[in-house]
Amino acid sequence: MSKSNILFIINPISGGKDKLKIPALIDAHLDRSKFNPNFSFTEYVGHASEIAEEAANKNFDIIVAVGGDGTINEIATKVIQQDKILGIIPFGSGNGLARFLKIPMNTVAAIKVINDCNVEIIDTAKFNDKCFFNMAGMGFDAHISSVFAGNKSRGLTGYLKLGLTEVLNYKPQTYRINVDGTDYVRKAFVISIANSSQYGNNAHIAPKASVVDGLLDVCIVKEFPMYKLPVLAYEMLSARTDRSKIVEIIKGKNIKITRSQDDAIHIDGEPFFMGKEISVSIVPLSLNIIIPNYEI
Repeated sequence: MSKSNILFIINPISGGKDKLKIPALIDAHLDRSKFNPNFSFTEYVGHASEIAEEAANKNFDIIVAVGGDGTINEIATKVIQQDKILGIIPFGSGNGLARFLKIPMNTVAAIKVINDCNVEIIDTAKFNDKCFFNMAGMGFDAHISSVFAGNKSRGLTGYLKLGLTEVLNYKPQTYRINVDGTDYVRKAFVISIANSSQYGNNAHIAPKASVVDGLLDVCIVKEFPMYKLPVLAYEMLSARTDRSKIVEIIKGKNIKITRSQDDAIHIDGEPFFMGKEISVSIVPLSLNIIIPNYEI
């Protein structure tokens, strides 16, 4: 039986966690009868994408993202183009996609999932011309991603501290939203386009989302008084936003959003700046990915 060539692309700063020992851990637990492992560490934003692109010419069958949703995004974008297989070892601040797919947060357990090599095909999406795999959006969460990118206190605690500081000053905006031909006008605190159900850390914005249904969940967090913030937090952490009075969820395939000005957006948690008009679409069953063996 021939072995699969597998490349682990490791983001050393994602989630604020040290990963210098990861290659040794993988060496100890990866099934060497099935795989020939190789390792690369990223050195700057965009480097994971460059490494994954170069891997196309080096006969790798599987490319594993060792990092968070942003690292996964860079690598998975190239994996789709090359028709390779993506693996994930979660090491981010939130790990939204990995948690949704039930990939273990424990590193050794995640390596064992790769050993089993159960490959499924899942939906992905496009946000203007950029791919996303878990979540993209605009409004307060995009604002926070933009500010957080320049903050040295990575990880969940830093994110929460920053969020609580910024939330009191943020003003909701009015958006024109078209979902599969139907128009909506909404004043919103956040608009999230969800492929999976959660941002990360088990904060679910779209509890009924599926990565194999050919649909995206447009999650509109309406303007609300700040004293209801704990209610929204509870609904997200208990996966009840589909019954919320604060959150409206509309499922669709093709979404167009118009806002009053160019502003921040986020794609899988990473900040970008885009124009007034955003076009979002689903790309059904387009990514080969290793997940635990269960029915998705």
